[in-house]
Parts: sequence; C-alpha cells; structure tokens
Amino acid sequence: MGHFGWPPGVKDDIVELLVTIAKQKPLKAARDKAILLLGFASACRRSELVAFRVEDITPHAHGLELLIRRSKTDPEGEGRTVFVPMAHSEARCPVHALRAWLDLAGVGEGPLFRRVNRHDQLVGAEALMPQSVALVIKTAESRAKGAEAAKSFSGHSLRAGFVTAASMAGFQAHTIMGQTGHRTLEMVMRYQRKSSQAADSEPAVKQGFSVDRQKRLRRQAI
Repeated sequence: MGHFGWPPGVKDDIVELLVTIAKQKPLKAARDKAILLLGFASACRRSELVAFRVEDITPHAHGLELLIRRSKTDPEGEGRTVFVPMAHSEARCPVHALRAWLDLAGVGEGPLFRRVNRHDQLVGAEALMPQSVALVIKTAESRAKGAEAAKSFSGHSLRAGFVTAASMAGFQAHTIMGQTGHRTLEMVMRYQRKSSQAADSEPAVKQGFSVDRQKRLRRQAI
C-alpha cells in the first residue's frame, strides 16, 4: 500500500499530533492544526489542499463546503465540491480550526494556507507548496514518536487515514469515493481490506461523528 501513515487507530493518532502541534508558536500551530484537520476531514490530495482559496469556501450551519477547482483526476478543471461537517469536539473540529487560523492570520482572501516564518509571522500571500503538507505531518509525528516513526508518514496519510476511518465507521465504498474523488474502487477497497482486521475492536465513530449523524448533517447542508 506504500505510505499508509495512519493505521486503524486513526483518531488516537490525530489527537497525538494535535497535542504536538499545539506546542508550537500560536500562528504556526493554528495553521498546522487547520491543515491536519481539514486535510483529514476533506480527504483531499495535498495538491488540492494547498490550492484552496478563501473564495472556495461556502459556510453552512453545520459545516462548510469546499470547491476543488482542479485535481489529478480532473485535469480539465470541471471542479467538484466536498462537504466538511463540524465535529462534536471543538478541539478536533476542522471548521473551527480553519476559522481560527484565518482569523489569527488575518487572511480574508486568496490562498488559505501560507508560509509562516520562525518569528511566527506570515511570509507573503502565496500558497504553500504540496510538499509542505507532508512536512507538517512528518514534523509533528517526529516530535511525537521520533524520526523513525515519521518515515512512514506523508502528506497522503491524511487522505489514506480518512478512507480507513470511514470504512471502519461503516460507510460504503461509493460514499467514500464521493468524498475522496477516486474514480475507481480499487484504491478504496485496498484501504478497506487494510482496516477490516481492526473493525471489530474499533468503535464505529471517527472524528466524533456517527454514521447516522454524518448523514443528517449532509442532508441539512443541501
């Protein structure tokens, strides 16, 4: 499966990384937390995540909708949208994390995620590069568990972690594909097989959302 950074204990890994990220200076901590939670909840590729602009966000009462303008499987730029629901816990909520980052950074238009220097200041108005997402994840994992553990993590770990968590929560492959944008079942099925052995021991709730609640939130946001 290659770099599959988050095995079945997805929720615990996220919490551990959030604790590590929170130890950074305020602005960088807010940005990295938003990258981690939004990247996981949206199941976006890292190139899609750093391409988001403020103008691509549509707020809803129970979450937000993101416009993916172009992707690996959409080279013509037809675009698609993904819905990111709020979490029960504000501390792990991707919507609250994104708002906190934008407010603290004073970003009101243009690229969502931008460089922060060692003095905890924004550097320019250009978007992060895709490899920056991997660096955020690897740095947090290295500080939490050591450099050796961080070798198995990458920017793709957010997307892979979502597929695993959604599979364990009982979502069908076609529903997961609607969020991830996968065009074929092959990759989703590989993640599902990876998580099947742990399904009996893991609760059917990931990121604070039950299957029924996620369905309700999606209906309310339409």
